[in-house]
Amino acid sequence: MTPTLFWQVFRLQVLMTLRTPDTLHVFVTAPLYTCVFLAITEHADRRDLAGFAVLAPVLMSLWSMALMAGGELIGHERERGTLEAVVATPARYSAVVTARIAAVTVLSTLSLVEAWLVAWAGFGLVVTIAHPLLFVVGVLLTAAAMAGTASCVSALFVLAPSARILQNTLSFPFFLLGGVLVPVSYLPEWLRPAGKAVFLTWSADVLRDAMSPGPARDTTGGLLAVALLGLAGYAAGTLLIDRILRRVRVTGTLARM
Repeated sequence: MTPTLFWQVFRLQVLMTLRTPDTLHVFVTAPLYTCVFLAITEHADRRDLAGFAVLAPVLMSLWSMALMAGGELIGHERERGTLEAVVATPARYSAVVTARIAAVTVLSTLSLVEAWLVAWAGFGLVVTIAHPLLFVVGVLLTAAAMAGTASCVSALFVLAPSARILQNTLSFPFFLLGGVLVPVSYLPEWLRPAGKAVFLTWSADVLRDAMSPGPARDTTGGLLAVALLGLAGYAAGTLLIDRILRRVRVTGTLARM
């Protein structure tokens, strides 16, 4: 897919998302989660953890939106009867899926503004980012990794009897294993290796380091892990979607896959 085509698909998906209010549910849940997490840190008299409490809902929103887009994109195309036309275009369908998921994921980064405003207006906390450049790079890599991983999940949703059930199943286990609020180091020792295989773990660590005062740690390994795990998810998603499309073209069941 050329950069121009990618941008056109990206822009189209943003416009479609903005015109479909029910797809923007994370902008309602993100402030609520922020209130809950900040209430916990305030009750424990740990204002030093306010940045972590603000970051967690943002990562949750990013993953929820990526899952929603990955799970429902193909299903909506099939229901509207446009799937065959999209697949018939010269553009590789797996790349189109990734571009559309990326658009939804990037849009969901606005939840960061919501979380920051809740901390400021509701709790009188001004959350600062000690290392802005590291934070921006971490957020962009995280969004890209989520789009790549969700493209893999999108292929699984095609084969699942109920995408909604699979969406709900994949949400909170990823939040737990990804250490979005509590670092993986606090999990039981036998569970920590599984957490390291989830890109959210590395993303959360990098972004927490970016928000913490003092000299930044060497986060090159964390950023590299996010990028590699995201690429692995994208490669798996591309392979799965292409194989599924080849199969349904042979069987003539594209509209019912």
